[in-house]
Amino acid sequence: METNIGVDHYLGTLVGETPRQGGVTPSVRPVHPENDEDPLDAYSRAVVGVVENVGPAVVAIRVRSNTRSPHMRGEGAGSGVIIAPDGFVLTNAHVVEKASEVEVGLTDGRMLVAQIVGSDPATDLAVVRTSASGLPTAVLGSSDSLRVGQLVIAIGNPLGFQSTVSTGVISALGRALRSQTGRLIENVIQTDVPLNPGNSGGPLVDSRGRVIGINTAMIFMAQGISFSVPVSTAKWVVGELVKRGKVRRSTLGIAGQVRPIDRRVQRHLGITADTAVEVVFVEERSPARLAGLRSGDLIVALNGQSIATVDDLHRLLVGFPSGVSLSLTILRGDERRTLRIIPEEV
Repeated sequence: METNIGVDHYLGTLVGETPRQGGVTPSVRPVHPENDEDPLDAYSRAVVGVVENVGPAVVAIRVRSNTRSPHMRGEGAGSGVIIAPDGFVLTNAHVVEKASEVEVGLTDGRMLVAQIVGSDPATDLAVVRTSASGLPTAVLGSSDSLRVGQLVIAIGNPLGFQSTVSTGVISALGRALRSQTGRLIENVIQTDVPLNPGNSGGPLVDSRGRVIGINTAMIFMAQGISFSVPVSTAKWVVGELVKRGKVRRSTLGIAGQVRPIDRRVQRHLGITADTAVEVVFVEERSPARLAGLRSGDLIVALNGQSIATVDDLHRLLVGFPSGVSLSLTILRGDERRTLRIIPEEV
């Protein structure tokens, strides 16, 4: 005789129950009871908690430009995050570039006039300040221990829609991104968080509500590729901008390009890098000219630290103060030389 196994019987076996004799099946317990933690609910609670804590510190930034060129006049918009209760706001340099008027919009509807404290196009970061006090602030976290796959949350004003939340994960770490000045922004965070124009300058936040980056760029015509300046860079830049209104950088007064080093010369002189920076131009009355640097020289080290690219040179010049004598190791023909050079502040 055939046995008809019904749906009730099947569901009962899923929860470990056996149907009673006579075809009466006991009630089936739900697979996920209401008091159990569902992963989606936990995810939602994490995002909601972050938005409630950090959201009030995220602002809309509106700028007006009155340049002489009619093509550059107009209004722009972006995002920012309040980092101090006395009105300091961190945003992108390109958001406030050439702005003659800046306004900061709070989540409570207030619009506050702001002044640009300082801007650093080389890292695409800027600080503006309002006259208000007692403002809600966001906590600046750390970008040194981030992990690929980690949950991240972006809050900003994409396309003018204020207080918009986007979520995603860290797709990659250690990316490099060119700023508008051509300098390399290092250790950039790549995420799949959907960003749009207007998100620029808004915070990238971890699941604990700590700012780990400042959203700076997205790749048009690509989906799920967005970039943020790490908060470790932002902390250093903010300190410089608040104290001095700019980031101090040193210059040698040269133009250079990457050039391979002949392997024979490399082995003979014990040079570890495969490339060096070739000097293609030396400015008049520059530190390089005073030090005796010539076109065609190959820079292989600065103060004993290896130089393989122009970006290496930029990176080291940020770390060394201007006005202090440094040793510059060069190759001139097959000869290795050391020059003393005193960089100037840009």
